Amino acid sequence: MSYIANTDKDRQEMLDIIGVKHFNDLIANIPEKLLLKDFLKLDKPLSEIEIKKRVFSLLSKNKCLNKQNSFLGGGVYDHFVPVAVDHIVNRPEFVTAYTPYQAEVSQGTLQWIYEYQSLICELTGMEISNAGMYDGASAAAEAILMASRKNRLTKALVSETLNPVYIEVIKAYTEGVGIEILTIPMKAGVTDLEKLRDLSDDKTSCVVIQTPNFYGIIEDCFQIDECITNISENKKQKPLFITINDPISLAILNAPNEYNADIVVGEGQALGNRPYYGGPLFGFMASKMDLSRNMPGRIVGATTDIEGNRAYSLTLQAREQHIRRDKATSNICSNQALCNLAATVYMCLMGKNGLREVAELSTKNAHYLAKEITNIKGFTLAFEKPFFKEFAIKTPTEPKIIIEELHKKEFCAGIEISVKSNDKAESDKLLLIAVTEKKTKADMDNFVNALKNVITTPNSQNKDSKETLNVKKEIN
Repeated sequence: MSYIANTDKDRQEMLDIIGVKHFNDLIANIPEKLLLKDFLKLDKPLSEIEIKKRVFSLLSKNKCLNKQNSFLGGGVYDHFVPVAVDHIVNRPEFVTAYTPYQAEVSQGTLQWIYEYQSLICELTGMEISNAGMYDGASAAAEAILMASRKNRLTKALVSETLNPVYIEVIKAYTEGVGIEILTIPMKAGVTDLEKLRDLSDDKTSCVVIQTPNFYGIIEDCFQIDECITNISENKKQKPLFITINDPISLAILNAPNEYNADIVVGEGQALGNRPYYGGPLFGFMASKMDLSRNMPGRIVGATTDIEGNRAYSLTLQAREQHIRRDKATSNICSNQALCNLAATVYMCLMGKNGLREVAELSTKNAHYLAKEITNIKGFTLAFEKPFFKEFAIKTPTEPKIIIEELHKKEFCAGIEISVKSNDKAESDKLLLIAVTEKKTKADMDNFVNALKNVITTPNSQNKDSKETLNVKKEIN
């Protein structure tokens, strides 16, 4: 490759040192059919102006949220991000920085990570936070591993109301490490406490609940904690209570420490990070202090140097965190630091009052839109439960048809989801709709009118009849 400065002589010296005659000997184990036989067929070189035109022509194919009236959610949300957030995180000392392996020369990075940890602790009410995780899903999985390390038990009870992506990641993380994952069924959109009691035994390491859950409903975590306590009365130890929280919701809902959560995790994207086509994201994790030595990832502590000045350092990490896989509390060697920084700047700019206002506006908007949609014939709330900024709707026609039709009109109508029906063998299809503080009354009213038009247009009805006809043909 022309951009690598090694000469033929340099390459030959390296091959001689490792005892190989030719470069092809290094790739002898790769199947022949996978090797590139010819040069890459690249386009002809372009000038800077031509490249810009090409890039912008490709970008124009994207559907941008500045143009689309979006009600997408399901774990990634379109909250307002102050321009100061971008200005600060794009400063060269931040945007070009990397994970602080050599902490003594990374004081600036360590300082803002310490501030981030302090803010997460204040938001969740917990005693200690780490420097962040890859995303909310991996943070949830790591919390289960953390609980198992603490109490040496091997069964995790995971509510069915968790984001299904989180459940998939949890199963992938725990496969092969001896942790059994059991799903607590849901009842009317929330965790079934009777099933939680039935599933719990002496091997239960932890109970994992998401609130607001995947359907936007606020779980009664006080009741869940009481249930966990009661079923633990005659057992050796109480299972750890793990909650997955929307950080924006914590501005108006009870902090997890109030309902005795042991570990708190969640997706932090809503704090100062845009949807970015679904990533990058970052997960947060906080816990009670007695779990600190089992916490994965990095933890930054504040101390003083030999001259008495305030200093920051990585703490509570054994050397094997980086060199001995079997002894490490985590094999995560980095985190989504720039996303964490954006969250830190966002929380500092918004403050308690600003975060509360964002949460209150999101809630009011969501309840206004839900009421207006359910006034349309054929649309009903899937669950009559308290919800935060997201809700599931039963629709008179297939949700995917509504989504497709409204996409043509510059609306992102939401996400089609499936939920098991109690009285039918198949699953019900629902439309999951998310609303944030960015939505104006006009935005929501336009969406409602678009829904009305889709239901009354011949196109959507024809699609339904065609699908019904196809089903009949298959049955016959």
